Amino acid sequence: MILADAAQVADGKLYILGGGWSVTGPEPTPSAVAIKVGVDTPEFATTHHWELFLEDTDGQPVAFETPDGPQFVEVRGDFSVAPPEDVPDGTPVDVPIAINFGPIPLREGARYSWRLVVDGETLPGGLVSFTTRPARAPVEPS
Repeated sequence: MILADAAQVADGKLYILGGGWSVTGPEPTPSAVAIKVGVDTPEFATTHHWELFLEDTDGQPVAFETPDGPQFVEVRGDFSVAPPEDVPDGTPVDVPIAINFGPIPLREGARYSWRLVVDGETLPGGLVSFTTRPARAPVEPS
């Protein structure tokens, strides 16, 4: 997983713009999470469920108040993989996933993590953390 300004999947590849950051803000800005999940041969033709959660430093889900009540910052989906053609048997397949977010109003000067869970398990590399900068002091005219 990698944090980026934007990400896209096309032709089975991840295209990442402004990737690899770990500090943002303090203003809310658009962002993306780029993910590559490796699927081994025994898992082909099986539907896998994935979930991506935004958590605070205590590992608690991040939620925002809305007119409909608290809304958690989370995304879910499913994928399955077919055996690749024209490659040796046993070749694993990479599944690229790109999730783009609009500006998320996060607390300034705080630490957060995106957690990827596939089939109920956090996989190795399934956690990426970042920090929001503290609020800037207003600049007074000289």
